[in-house]
Amino acid sequence: MPRLSRRTTQVVSTLVTVVLLVGVWWLQSGGPEDTDPARAVESPSVSSSPSVSSSPSGPAATDEHGLSYVDLAGLPPEAAATVELIEAGGPFPYPGKDGSTFGNVEGLLPERPRGYYAEYTVDTPGLDHRGARRIIAGDGGELYWTADHYASFERIRESR
Repeated sequence: MPRLSRRTTQVVSTLVTVVLLVGVWWLQSGGPEDTDPARAVESPSVSSSPSVSSSPSGPAATDEHGLSYVDLAGLPPEAAATVELIEAGGPFPYPGKDGSTFGNVEGLLPERPRGYYAEYTVDTPGLDHRGARRIIAGDGGELYWTADHYASFERIRESR
């Protein structure tokens, strides 16, 4: 077997390193479903996240980090079903995705150590993929809603 030149060995080592780094990034970002922008768009028939209405004497409109609150009862019924699954510990419809670490790379949620947040799929009727809706759960029990695949968040206020 012919011996490879030092330069060829360096090029091959660099390529292997790049492939490994891309693989790690891909796994941590959630795989192909979370990286395909065409799949991140909700069906036009699905309304965007509801707005919060509160009176001056009512509950606060934002949390201590400035995130708007939304009542769980005001979200689509699939969101309440997902919260019930989270509280029960599963089983989840997308094993390997639901309950996986949410990295908060967008920086829209309060800064916490890696692994603090987990993401869960909120089904969108009529879609044959995960869609854009998610609930993010913090280790402190807080829940966040995104209807637009992490472009914006609201903190869920449970009114049970």
